[in-house]
Amino acid sequence: MKPNRIKDTFKAFRNRNYALFFSGQSVSQIGTWMQRTAVSWVIYTLTHSAFMLGLAVFAQQFPSFLLSLFGGIIADRYSRYKILLITQTASMIQAILLAALILTHHYVIWEILTLSVILGIINAFDVPARQPMVHEMVNDKEDLANAFALNSAMVNMARLVGPALSGIVLQTLGAGVCFSLNALSFVAVITSLLLMKFPKLHPPASKKKVAAELLEGFQYLKQTPAIGILILMLIFLSLFVLPYDTIIPIFAKVIFKGNAATFGYISSFMGLGAISGSLFLASGKKESRLKIILLTSVAILGTGLIFFSHISYFPAAMPFAVLIGFGSLTPMTAIITIIQMEAAAHMRGRVMSYVAMSFFGMLPLGSLLTGIISQQIGAPNTLLCQGIMALIIIALFSKFLRTGKPNKKSNTDQIETAEDLVIEKI
Repeated sequence: MKPNRIKDTFKAFRNRNYALFFSGQSVSQIGTWMQRTAVSWVIYTLTHSAFMLGLAVFAQQFPSFLLSLFGGIIADRYSRYKILLITQTASMIQAILLAALILTHHYVIWEILTLSVILGIINAFDVPARQPMVHEMVNDKEDLANAFALNSAMVNMARLVGPALSGIVLQTLGAGVCFSLNALSFVAVITSLLLMKFPKLHPPASKKKVAAELLEGFQYLKQTPAIGILILMLIFLSLFVLPYDTIIPIFAKVIFKGNAATFGYISSFMGLGAISGSLFLASGKKESRLKIILLTSVAILGTGLIFFSHISYFPAAMPFAVLIGFGSLTPMTAIITIIQMEAAAHMRGRVMSYVAMSFFGMLPLGSLLTGIISQQIGAPNTLLCQGIMALIIIALFSKFLRTGKPNKKSNTDQIETAEDLVIEKI
């Protein structure tokens, strides 16, 4: 890779606050993926039930669906920086409680599910604040798209390292150590937040009622179809395709006849594909190509799921796991980047809350649906159906996404308003 190409790929690091945020989140996200892998494995080991795997995802993400709109209002009203300090600290406490529960060996399924619900509530306020806050960390608005792509690369790097590390720790030291390491990882992100410097926040002089602000956000989406169609596509993907990872522990234990390390390796191969997709996005210079990348990545995801679903030989299946990883989080990155570039500055928190509601609302329902169907027709056939659904979704949305044009006026207004807001923030 040429020096100028490398410089373009990491240009968002020129912004001090963003560089701090990236470094802290990189450590924390590895811990998050370790915990996520360990929770799925513990539940499947205890129950051997695909339905319980789906229920575990539902327990964590459905509360985010119920509360994310309120999280968006809070993010638009108050300091997103302070909200993140609170939510990241609360997430650390949740991880400590989970670790203590497992290490004492006195736990049952409902206790793990209860802590998953608590994490879902925390995320309902964390996500709508964290995503728009990137605007406040990046001083040069030309670096925004690169910052969003690097965010995804960070998550996907953690997805590569976290599950593999979790699989090894699960086999050698146990789930309690995985959860303890996740709790420790939050020290990095909290420290990075404390080292950041922002201008003082000037809160709005008057605040509307919650119902009025919710309606205002919905009306904005109706008036901005370029954003609304992307959220609709995210709903379909989250319900019918993205819950594929709910049944991956079954492939590790039953199809490939492996153990926790096998599960970790599968997730890591998917993470390898995901980070490849993120770095591809980060190195791109033309944001106008994002819709084409979105459609292509969903096609790759569908193809990977179809071939992975009926291969029982572990080494032969891993190239398709890489394809699944490339195609799974790249659409999310593209959708979020397009929406963030299109949304007006004063609406970003509420827009992101609708994005979070779509994802956290449909994904847990999809996970339950995936678990139920898998009980009836088996994990391989369920994964095959999800791959076919990905291709159907492309057929449904490709015409609009290819012809839809970005709202240049809205994007320009957003950037000008963002520059004013950064001066006033925190």
